[in-house]
Amino acid sequence: MLFQDQQQPNASVPPVTESKIIGKSTPRVDGPRKTTGTAKYASDFHFPNLVFAWPATATIASGTIAAIDTTEAEKMPGVLAVYTHRNMPALYRTPPAQGFSMMQDERRPPLEDNVVRYWGQYVAVAVAQTVEQARAAAEAVKVTYSKAPHDTRVKLLGTPLSTPEMNQGSKRGDAAAAFQSAPVKHDAVYCTPPETHNPIELHASVATYDNGSFTLYETSQAIFNHRDVMSAVLGVSADRVEIVTEFLGSGFGGKLWPWPHSLLAAACARSLNRPVKLVVSRSMMFQSVGHRPATAQQVRLAAGRDGKLLAIAHNYVNHTAILDDFDEGCGEATALLYACPNVSVTSGLVRRNVGSATAMRGPGAVPGLYATESAMDELAIKLKMDPVQFRIVNDTLIDESNNLPFSSRHLKECLTTGAERFGWAKRNPAIGSMRNDEGMTLGWGVAACSWGAMRIPAEATVELVQDGTARVICGTQDVGTGTYTVLAQLAAHETGLPVTKVSVSLGRTTMPEGPISGGSFATASVTPAVLEASRNAVQKVLAMAGAKGAPFAGKKPEELAYADGMVRLKDGAGNPVSFAEVLKANRVSAATGTAKSSVSATEKYSSHSFGAHFVEVTWQPEIARLRASRVVTVIDAGRMINPRPARNQIEGAVVMGLGMAMFEHTEYDKRTGGTINSNLADYVMAVNADCPEIDVTFVDYPDYNLNPLGARGVGEIGMAGLAAAVTNATYHATGIRVRDLPIRVEDLLTAPMSLV
Repeated sequence: MLFQDQQQPNASVPPVTESKIIGKSTPRVDGPRKTTGTAKYASDFHFPNLVFAWPATATIASGTIAAIDTTEAEKMPGVLAVYTHRNMPALYRTPPAQGFSMMQDERRPPLEDNVVRYWGQYVAVAVAQTVEQARAAAEAVKVTYSKAPHDTRVKLLGTPLSTPEMNQGSKRGDAAAAFQSAPVKHDAVYCTPPETHNPIELHASVATYDNGSFTLYETSQAIFNHRDVMSAVLGVSADRVEIVTEFLGSGFGGKLWPWPHSLLAAACARSLNRPVKLVVSRSMMFQSVGHRPATAQQVRLAAGRDGKLLAIAHNYVNHTAILDDFDEGCGEATALLYACPNVSVTSGLVRRNVGSATAMRGPGAVPGLYATESAMDELAIKLKMDPVQFRIVNDTLIDESNNLPFSSRHLKECLTTGAERFGWAKRNPAIGSMRNDEGMTLGWGVAACSWGAMRIPAEATVELVQDGTARVICGTQDVGTGTYTVLAQLAAHETGLPVTKVSVSLGRTTMPEGPISGGSFATASVTPAVLEASRNAVQKVLAMAGAKGAPFAGKKPEELAYADGMVRLKDGAGNPVSFAEVLKANRVSAATGTAKSSVSATEKYSSHSFGAHFVEVTWQPEIARLRASRVVTVIDAGRMINPRPARNQIEGAVVMGLGMAMFEHTEYDKRTGGTINSNLADYVMAVNADCPEIDVTFVDYPDYNLNPLGARGVGEIGMAGLAAAVTNATYHATGIRVRDLPIRVEDLLTAPMSLV
């Protein structure tokens, strides 16, 4: 696609429109370290005199600890200490968050008191010479509870809210009046269950303590916030805490903010003056490190006979922990995805005896678009309109929630391109009317998707080194999405070096402060800083090239040019000289450039990514077998710096969306409040056998209003709307409208054996 003629306002780095490296599929530079096992994740760090911690967890969901006996545990072999609410060293609560500092979902420090508010809450922690000894000691702690009634019901509508009334979100016009008078309307409730993050890498912390200072090896998607939280909770200044996250085995949002196990590890390390390792078990991850909350969403849509939307009312509630106020934000895309004069979004919270909810890949938009895009399909059917055409009719280039033009929006092209690649024109809208060559019933569904684009402050350093290499240093983290490689590409583009000669150092709070790896912010945020830092390093080389004794002595920087790692005179006279020779002549080890980038300019544009999913399912009523067989996804997310991992991100998000639609749900035991399926055998996720053929296309329009490369993130948008496309396809195949995820066999048993 041709680049749009857009300029980034007040940019110190002009837009990059051409490059030999940017936009080219590039193998991951960190791949060799991962495949050879030399990449170190948090739990891989080991130190002399290291000991292990293991938490004891509550076996009730509500009540108090009446008595706790650690006598037997403390006498066990190898045990160094057992901490409870009675002897836990003081930990503090964090102050209110500002920006992305002091962000924490479970603000109550572990072992703060004797009150139990959810099953699996930490009630003690044992520290021993080996992990087996620590676990045995934790299991030997005897706790007597005074049990109180608990509530873990997934049903939300019709139960008491945590606030007197629903909170008003986006609003324009009069949605209620427009709905009542509209000729065609739809009103339904859509529900999503609690979902649990299950990255391959378990949450882990390795804490070292030395003379008042901590070095904490963490599983973190936001190391600087992690540092700020830990310093506040531990009661020390931020310069006394270093966070290290060199590699992360994915997080999906669950590793954005610190969890109680990190605080326990650090407190135990200080108390015992020894390194402490604490790795959260898989079953604990279903309680103590967050989850996507259950939601119930009432969606009311109204349209004229021409298909133009007249009203959108989106009212949702989600569950939250007893002490929290976590709002899933299901309505974040509702007011901007389509043109509509009358819109109302309201929200409410329902308290439950569950662990704290947190962000999960595509928070807000993913469950929200499941509801609204399902409703769009149902209204299209009532209008007797093609679902793709219905969405195109309501397309807009203005964000009507704030009356700003979109910085770049190509949703219509995503829909038309996807329809062409999918073969949508062959779709027969009659339920159960389509078959494949094997005689299975086909269902085809579509859904649009959207995700916000944002740039937050970032810093970076780039060094041109005397050995002819370059080094990028930034205190962001790579959560497995390819950040190491993208930053190497940026520096290679600016310095003219091959990517293989650029090293990247990430994941320490002693480095220049980088952005969080969440919300698809990281790439868009760090790009301007790395580009400018690279150019500043080049300018230092040019200044040194004209120094006394240097190859171009007496020449001013403006008389020199730099390209492909070489310095030459602008008039073309003489021979070019490598930057390495310039550094050697000056007896300098490296030329260092630093730069900071600020937040994106939001006063003129609304920045979002868009896309469309087309899903084919096969339905075999004889055996009640439903399977996703084909997915075509088209994404408008700006310029792809590295299409290879970008495509991987969308493919992974699609598979995760299939899991949301067809498999994933966390179930609580009504009797105990505990999680019934807290393991990877019973918590069913999509696996290789469930993966369909996936076709990913990027329309590739750079958004230069966001950053000089026109790049936006792709981590979340691939999952947004996917579940709706699946349920829409399921309806087309079976005639059964599933509004309560995941789709279950029981839902489909009433489908007719033959619809043709």
